Amino acid sequence: MSVEILAILFVFFTFLFLLSGIPVAFILSGSALIFAFIGIYFEAFDSSFLLAIPSRIYGIMINQNLIAVPLFIFMGLILEKTKIAEQLLLAMNMLYKNTNGGFAISVVLVGAIMGASTGIVGASVVTLGLLSLPIMLKNKYPADLSCGVICASGTLGQIIPPSLVLILLADVLSSAYQQAQLNSGIFSPETVTISDLFAASIIPSLLLPMMYIIYIKFLNFEKLDEKNKIKINSFDNHQFLVAFIPPLLLIFIVLGSIIFGVATPSEAAALGSVGALIISTMQSRLSLDIIRKSTIGTIELTSMVFAILIGATFFSLVFRGLEGEELIQALLVHGPENDYLSLIITLGIMFLLGFILDFIEIIFIIIPLFGPVLFSFGFDPIWVGILIAMVLQTSFLTPPFGFSLFYLRGVAPKTIETTEIYKGVLPFIIIQVIAILLIFIFPELTSFIPELISN
Repeated sequence: MSVEILAILFVFFTFLFLLSGIPVAFILSGSALIFAFIGIYFEAFDSSFLLAIPSRIYGIMINQNLIAVPLFIFMGLILEKTKIAEQLLLAMNMLYKNTNGGFAISVVLVGAIMGASTGIVGASVVTLGLLSLPIMLKNKYPADLSCGVICASGTLGQIIPPSLVLILLADVLSSAYQQAQLNSGIFSPETVTISDLFAASIIPSLLLPMMYIIYIKFLNFEKLDEKNKIKINSFDNHQFLVAFIPPLLLIFIVLGSIIFGVATPSEAAALGSVGALIISTMQSRLSLDIIRKSTIGTIELTSMVFAILIGATFFSLVFRGLEGEELIQALLVHGPENDYLSLIITLGIMFLLGFILDFIEIIFIIIPLFGPVLFSFGFDPIWVGILIAMVLQTSFLTPPFGFSLFYLRGVAPKTIETTEIYKGVLPFIIIQVIAILLIFIFPELTSFIPELISN
């Protein structure tokens, strides 16, 4: 059996097994070991590749950037479970209740703030759905638009720092970029840092909510808002400031410390976790039960991330041993005549995989395979990273399998049909695609802030 056929079968059966429901980490590492032994049997795989696995795992465990993952998860869970995010939404509703499309705009802005504070899409969509959907329906907002606004706003956490997507992307992109440089004979390779991606994502993360709000204002809800005289439990000035200022201040401190180099990502994440605990304590919302649940949730999510990362390391190492990297390079270099078409094909594959796989799995599987080849074409890894984050965010919204749609379906009233949710997200998917095209055509949208900071 030729090594090329074995590499193709390896990828095919791995993705086939991913549909079985078995934990992804076990599929990646298990299929890698199975095909490694098959390759050894057919003398198509060098067993010395397996000797590198312990050092690879050790490298993951001592990676300083990945220390930020559990800390940011803990910060997000604390802010969610203490209902600080809920109070933020109610306060924002009060601020915009008398403006054209006020509630829809409030949901977009709170979704952006929650994305920056929690970075957990499921939590954002569920929280926004439980809190804002009943209010919007009660005040005669169309059901499809209400669902579309909530789904789109809840996924903003994919691109707004300190997004977990960007943190994990930075590490995987850096490895792929360094590999591409080493393959080109550059033995002092440059790296991609978390602060690079955070800075590059600032303009895109401002652009998307602005485009959403422009669309909402274009729909003109002024007569609707005037007719229904939206009423919710009002906040006095003190309650508004308490609900609005602390989480906003926490976000600026955490992001600012990373982007301007005051603190490393792990130090900023620790600062964010402590800040979330302080805010919760000052508002008398913190309890031992919340700390316990947040800690358990952090352990579960972190364990899943690292287990998948280790499994992906097995996968990429065996794939490289089966000369899969050369196979992909041959397909991309000798297939599409245009380097940009190769990039579009890669982004398209990631978009389709977003229907069946979580973003963590896509990042750890696809980028190590396609990244080194793409970067050998001279593409800026930071620009590519932002495009990947935007594409994954769009896949979360796209019917019929977008994860954001499932999250909202779970908390939406039974009177709302699934087709209404699908219909509601379509305009926002179009907006997402327009934003991706703008970033694709104008890479300066991602490079301007990093260059400004470095200068």
